[in-house]
Amino acid sequence: MEIDRSKISPMMQQYFEVKDKYKDCILFFRLGDFYEMFFDDAVIVSKALELTLTGRDCGLEERAPMCGVPYHAADMYIKRLIDMGFKVAVCEQLTDPAETKGIVVRDVIRVVTPGTLTESSMLDDGRNNYICSIFYDEENHACGVASADISTGEAALSLYEGKDMEAGVINELSRCQPAEIIFPESFLSMKTVAEFVKVRLDCAVTLRDSVCFSPEQRRDIVTEVFGVDSVSMLGISENGADCAAVCGLFDYIRDTQKTSVSRFTSIELLNGDAYMGLDLNARRNLELTETLRNKEKKGSLLWVLDSTKTSMGRRLLKNWIEQPLKSPARIIERLDAVDALYKKSVVLADISDLLDRVYDLERLMTKVMYKSANPRDLKALSATALQLPMLKQELEKLDNSKLLTRLNSEISTLDEIVKLVENAIMDEPPVSVKDGGVIREGFNEELDSLRHIMNNGRSIIDEIEQREKEATGIKNLKIGFNRVFGYYLEVTRSYYDLIPEGWIRKQTLANAERFITEELKNAENSILGAKDKALSLEADIFAEVRDFLATKLEAVQKTASAVAAVDVLCSFADVSLRNNYVKPDIAIDGSIDIKAGRHPVVELMLKDEMFVPNDTYIDTKNDRMAIITGPNMSGKSTYMRQTALIVLMAQIGCFVPADSAKISVVDKIFTRVGASDDLTAGQSTFMVEMSEVSDILKNATPESLVILDEVGRGTSTFDGVSIARAVAEHICSSKKLGCKTLFATHYHELIGLENELDGVKNYSIAVNKHGGTIRFLRKIVRGGVDESYGVDVAKLAGLPAKVVNRARELLEEMEAAHRSEAANAPSDNSGQISFGAVSRESALDMLERTNIDELSDAECRSLLQDMLKIINN
Repeated sequence: MEIDRSKISPMMQQYFEVKDKYKDCILFFRLGDFYEMFFDDAVIVSKALELTLTGRDCGLEERAPMCGVPYHAADMYIKRLIDMGFKVAVCEQLTDPAETKGIVVRDVIRVVTPGTLTESSMLDDGRNNYICSIFYDEENHACGVASADISTGEAALSLYEGKDMEAGVINELSRCQPAEIIFPESFLSMKTVAEFVKVRLDCAVTLRDSVCFSPEQRRDIVTEVFGVDSVSMLGISENGADCAAVCGLFDYIRDTQKTSVSRFTSIELLNGDAYMGLDLNARRNLELTETLRNKEKKGSLLWVLDSTKTSMGRRLLKNWIEQPLKSPARIIERLDAVDALYKKSVVLADISDLLDRVYDLERLMTKVMYKSANPRDLKALSATALQLPMLKQELEKLDNSKLLTRLNSEISTLDEIVKLVENAIMDEPPVSVKDGGVIREGFNEELDSLRHIMNNGRSIIDEIEQREKEATGIKNLKIGFNRVFGYYLEVTRSYYDLIPEGWIRKQTLANAERFITEELKNAENSILGAKDKALSLEADIFAEVRDFLATKLEAVQKTASAVAAVDVLCSFADVSLRNNYVKPDIAIDGSIDIKAGRHPVVELMLKDEMFVPNDTYIDTKNDRMAIITGPNMSGKSTYMRQTALIVLMAQIGCFVPADSAKISVVDKIFTRVGASDDLTAGQSTFMVEMSEVSDILKNATPESLVILDEVGRGTSTFDGVSIARAVAEHICSSKKLGCKTLFATHYHELIGLENELDGVKNYSIAVNKHGGTIRFLRKIVRGGVDESYGVDVAKLAGLPAKVVNRARELLEEMEAAHRSEAANAPSDNSGQISFGAVSRESALDMLERTNIDELSDAECRSLLQDMLKIINN
């Protein structure tokens, strides 16, 4: 909308001056008790939030479109706009309208974006809200990824280089699922990552000028945040892609928060060797934090393991699940801690009760640091701190765990916070300081005096009145009040001769005179100004208390991290007790040996039947690959997933659902499970399947665990069998792979690999056939099967009997034709083979029984011609 700004009112000119600086944002412009939006912003927001669109006179012929929201309810409306993909610039009144002549000074105090939320009302307390900064150095082919959660003060940095650079970036983005990503133009050169962000991630993206990522110009921001002389002291290179990414991140945080970025105390340098590799497919297929179908927590591994009591613990649990450890020492340390809690269930229960009374220290301190904490937030901090001495006493009873002992040492009792808050803040303060009644009586003498004046104003006036009566002898003297003159002394005509010289005449009435004195005026000023002064003083005292708490950031942050870890370990112990999990042994021989393993989610979801446990044994030598055959619905996928989940649970430090388990650490888990297309990326089901298999073959190592379910199913039988066999052969034969693999398939042709390749073993799902019905026993047994039971599965799925019976007839006919064609295949005395017009399946069967090495060149050419005819037909 084109506006002639020379004609608009001064207030509206101020609006446009601010709006010009934040053209990509919705501007919340504070006017009194409302945030108002004007012109295009008003039209957009009124539609988005279904608000009434009104108008305001602004000097133009037509009224300016306007809509608004109450300032005290702004968070709710801002959150809705953020969820819709908007950014919001909050423009506040910086001077008091009552004391300002002319236009009130206004400016933006904060820009709210999806990745910079700090308000609890806008956030999920069980998950982090990350913003990621990505910088791609095209010259050196390196990429830095910096991430932060402003609401908790967590920050991390990783550097990716070489041929696997883009895969590393994608895996990191898959892990943290950022709400917002910022990057310079060079990022767009990483086409695979850019496409992944566009298609796979539901997040806001912001293109920033490359100067915002310049280490030379932005490095000082990082050193200021962490209080160091150089970024190298943080383990960051001075001019690398990692430094550029972290510079861009904190430059953006400073720009949006409009204040010093002082919330962060440390940055974690993510090392690829520290955590198990999990790509997006593995996270989704194993349903680690949400279900594949409904994107819900219930039905995921997180749902099973979450018995946490604190918001901090819930967030950390999710992070642990998404970042399993690779260090056997660290894994054992966690398992020993869980074991100590597991064996002392009474202590575990007492600790859980204490944790249940712990508030979200991380996000409370964020409010403190950004000066948005209210009186109840400070009381919540103190209430949490009051639990810490008792928590430490309980942890001392678990001195047989090195990890719990160390965590206990990192928990501070925060005595200074408790002492100050409990002495300064009322037991049940109001939400806002503006309401008064926040500071406890006896904490500040001046405030107590002002409150005395507020509560005893009438008695002060009465005292003055009595003294003046006695001093002057004016018996009917009285003190009155009106809005024009304030307090006054009124004397009737008959006592005029007794009026002292020091009194000041203010008003003459028919039968009386009204006077004021210096004492009375002072009393008036004290009484009438006491409330405003008290509210102002309370606000100042509260700010001083809050600012003192801000100096304790490092101690609170360290305590919060330790309490969160204790909470997660207690959750593991509690879940293990309730679900009959066992402590796994961590091995180094490369084997995975699970006795009576169970799927942690499925066993809890089953209502009408018992879960059937199964053993698993795979290693890096003679049992590297398990070929698992059996029909659909028999439990192959559940079995393979449960093996992967048991390994993952062990590596996050949790007990596992089994009778016993010996787990050798794996560096990565890969999954190729299920059939789904990706129409948004232009890929069919089979293309998605082949892409996933390709990623596995490129990135798996001998220390990886690979889950393959029905490779080659999305194409013709010949193609599918060929691809499945070739994949299996490559995994077993390649010197770079040889990884532990569970390979479920319908292709019975793969059973023969056991006799052809080292390290392959056949397994199948036991089936009970009785009469014309079958029952899947869901038990993994040694040996393969040569039946698919497809028609039987169709019957179990509820296909009409007529369809099932006809399918069975057709199956019998085709099998009979196959046997007949195989038996009557023509051949002459020379041994030359001809397939004629037989089916592909029959041709393949006959070809497998032919020793091609014994054929002449002419016979091979004839054989090839016949095969081409079959393919073309």
